Amino acid sequence: MSRTEITVQLGERSYPIHIGSGLLRESGLYAPHVRGQLAAVVTNETVAPLYAEQVEAALAGAGARGTLRIVLPDGEAFKDWQHLDRIFAALLAARAGRDTVLVAVGGGVVGDMAGFAAASYQRGIAHLQVPTTLLAQVDSSVGGKTAINHPLGKNMIGAFHQPAAVLADTASLATLPPREYAAGLAEVVKYGAIRDPAFLAWIEAHAPELLAREPGALVHAIRRSCEIKAEVVAADEREQGVRALLNFGHTFGHAIESAAGYGNWLHGEAVAAGMVLAARLSARLGRIPAAEADRLAGLLARLQLPVEAPAFPVDTWLEYMGRDKKNQGGRITLVLLDSLGRAAVVKDAPERALRELLAA
Repeated sequence: MSRTEITVQLGERSYPIHIGSGLLRESGLYAPHVRGQLAAVVTNETVAPLYAEQVEAALAGAGARGTLRIVLPDGEAFKDWQHLDRIFAALLAARAGRDTVLVAVGGGVVGDMAGFAAASYQRGIAHLQVPTTLLAQVDSSVGGKTAINHPLGKNMIGAFHQPAAVLADTASLATLPPREYAAGLAEVVKYGAIRDPAFLAWIEAHAPELLAREPGALVHAIRRSCEIKAEVVAADEREQGVRALLNFGHTFGHAIESAAGYGNWLHGEAVAAGMVLAARLSARLGRIPAAEADRLAGLLARLQLPVEAPAFPVDTWLEYMGRDKKNQGGRITLVLLDSLGRAAVVKDAPERALRELLAA
C-alpha cells in the first residue's frame, strides 16, 4: 500500500487527504485547486531549500497563473503576530486577490500560520496543506485548526479554516532529524490511546519498523491516524464535544511548551510527557490500572520520546493549564483514560489529586 487516499467528510467543505511517496511533485493533485490562480507557497528557511522549487514546478504544471514564495524563520518561537504579518505583507505587495491559494509547505508551525493567514486574508481564501513532518501529516494539517501563539498561551489566537486538500508526501520524512521524527510518533500513539486499542497494539508490535521509517509501516500509521482524526472532525468540527478527545496529553503538553519557552520542547515531546501525566492521573483516580499507565510510558520511551515532565512549581503548572481552551467555568478540563484505547473528557478532575501528581 504505497499510496492511499481518505476523505474528511464535511459536506460541501469535504476534502481529500492524499498519502504516499512523491506526492508533492505531482501536478495533477494541485490542478483542481490552483488552475488559473496565483499560488503563494508559504514555507520556512529549513524546508524551502529542500522542497520549494519542486512544489512551485508542480504548481506551474498544474496551471497556476503564477507562484509567490513566502519564507518564514523556522521554529515555534516565530509562530506569532509579527511573522504572521509577513505573510499578509507579501500577499498585499503582490496584489493577491481572493482567488489566491496559499500552499503551506512545512511542519505544523507553517501549516498553522498559513492556514490562519488564509482564514483572515480578505476575509478568507483557499489553502492547501503539504505537510513535510510526521506530526503535521498525522495531526496538524488535518481538521482546519489554525492559530498563532501568545506569550501567555499556545494556539490561543486563530480560526477554524479547512484546507482544500492535504498532500502527505512520506518521502519528505526521510529528511527529518530523529528528534523531529520521534515527535510525530507521539501523535500517532495518541490516536491509539484514545480511540483504537488494536492500533495501539499494532504500534507496539511495529515500533522498530516505525523508528526505521519503513515505508509500509509509515503509510499504515499515517492512514490510520488520519482516519481517526477525520472521523472525529466530521462528528465535531469546532470542538464542542468529541473532538476535545484529540487533546489527550495536550493540556499538560501546552503548559510545558509555554512555561519552558516556545521551541525548547518540541510539540510532540511535550505531548508525550503530557500523555504520561494524564495516564498517571487516570490511574490515581482509579480509572485505569497503574500498569496501563506504565505500558503507555514504556511505548513512548521505546519510540525515543521523553516521558518525564519538567519540574515546574505546581502553581506554574496550574497557571498555564488554567488558560487551556477546553476549560469551562474557570475549571481545568482534562482528557483522561477509561482504558488504553478509550478516553473521556473530564471537567471536574479533583484538584487535590492533580496537585499531588504535579508535585510528584
